[in-house]
Parts: sequence; structure tokens; C-alpha cells
Amino acid sequence: MNPFPIFLSLKLCFLNIIILLSIGLPLSYFLAFHKNRFSYLFQSLLYLPLFLPPTVIGFYLLIFFSPNNFLGSFILQNFGLRLVFTFPGILIASLLFSLPFMVQPIVIGFKKIPIEIIEASYTLGKNKFFTFFKIILPESKVSILTGCIFSSAHTMGEFGVTYMIGGSIPNETKTISIAIYEAVEAGRYHDAHKYSMLIFFVSILLIYFLLKTNEDR
Repeated sequence: MNPFPIFLSLKLCFLNIIILLSIGLPLSYFLAFHKNRFSYLFQSLLYLPLFLPPTVIGFYLLIFFSPNNFLGSFILQNFGLRLVFTFPGILIASLLFSLPFMVQPIVIGFKKIPIEIIEASYTLGKNKFFTFFKIILPESKVSILTGCIFSSAHTMGEFGVTYMIGGSIPNETKTISIAIYEAVEAGRYHDAHKYSMLIFFVSILLIYFLLKTNEDR
């Protein structure tokens, strides 16, 4: 069994959590506390990965990221970054596909905070920056943890989007889910079993940790 798909998937999960947190926290704050006529349309687009098949999203990302089209050509010419069949490509695709799994639990957590607590902070002269980091985030730590676990577990097991964008290039884009698929196709059920059991036990640990955290809250 080649260990590289495991390391690649772990690397993908780690980068996903770091980037998604930096994007997801301010985005969740905006969605939870700012409502206008365009917010529902924006949320509808944001939550599309929860409903669309991964292959559909992967197909359109493949089209958009292709060097033969405007977006892929622009990124390649201006940043020297090729997104199709590369690790940066599957990272960006994974970020787009996993974003709602990070944002949705955090938005729910933000909305559960009693508005009186936030208003009391403003009444005491605290600004939005202080209130966000000292009041909102500590009150939502379980929701933030839930978003991290959901998005990382989803990234670890995701197949359709990463396969469409990255293909299966050894030591470059072959994640653990793709390795399982190819091992089954090749009749190497022993390797497929090892990869699958690893994901199975990691998922069980994540779920246990999440449930235990919610119980101890």
C-alpha cells in the first residue's frame, strides 16, 4: 500500500481547515447578522455543494479552470498557476466544495447567541472587532469545531470533485479516496480495505470527539 495518498489527503485536510476558517468566520458573521434581499441568493449559491452531485461541480470547475478558458488562462498567465491536474487545483476545488460544510454550522452557532449579550457589549462601548473575538467566537466554539470536523471529514472522503479536477497523478493529485477506487478497479482489495479502514476509524474518532464535546458543553 502506497502511503502517499494518505499524506496527500491529510495535507489537503490541514490546508482546508486553515483556509476555510479564515474565510468562513467572517463570511458566517456576515450571513448571520446581515440580512438583505441579496443574502438569500448568495446563500443559495454558497450551499449548492450540499445538493449538487460532486461530479457536476467538478465538471464545471474543470471547464472554468482549464487553460483554454478565460479564468484558467488568466490565472496561468498572471500568476503562473495551472489549476487543472495539479495539487493547487484540487485544493481550490476542495475549498469551494467544502465551504458550506464549514459555514453552515458556524452560522447556526452565531444565530443561537442571545442578541442581548451582543447588544450589552456594544452598550459598554466595545466595538464590533472586540465583540466578535471576545464574545461571539467564545460563545460559538462548539459550532466552529463542528464546522472544522464536518469540512475535514468531507475533504478526506471526497472523490468526485478532486478526481474531475486533479485526475489521478501519483505523488501529485491521487488522494486516498481515489486510491481506493483504483485499488478496487485493479482487484487489489487488500489495499482498498486498508485505505477504507483508515478512513472508517478516522471518521469514528471525529464523530466521537464531536459528540463528546457537545455533551460536555
